[in-house]
Amino acid sequence: MIGYVTLGTNDLPRAAAFYDTLLAEVGAKRLMEFPTGIVWGVSMQQCSLGIMKPYNGQPATVGNGVMAAIVVDSKEKVDRVYKKAMELGAQDEGPNGPRGDGFYAGYFRDLDGNKLNVFCMGQA
Repeated sequence: MIGYVTLGTNDLPRAAAFYDTLLAEVGAKRLMEFPTGIVWGVSMQQCSLGIMKPYNGQPATVGNGVMAAIVVDSKEKVDRVYKKAMELGAQDEGPNGPRGDGFYAGYFRDLDGNKLNVFCMGQA
């Protein structure tokens, strides 16, 4: 149902370096580049994640309650991506681990304060 998610940034080169390294952990690469943003994904037929400077020229801000979730196929990948996010300077928002029946996830904020999670289903 979701085609893509975009997150705001005020420092595109810094955000690009963070997401190039982080999303490589799930096999994603840059699919599109614009003067004001970059989109990553594993293919054009699957959901993608973009980082953009706001179109209106105003500073990017974080939405309270807004979160993008990255799906992977194993707890080991959740652990690896969450660990990589922490190594890259992300802020912990809930360590990787089981979250109820069949849901395993780790929560973090990127360098601009955007909230993300990495998760898998059926392996908690």
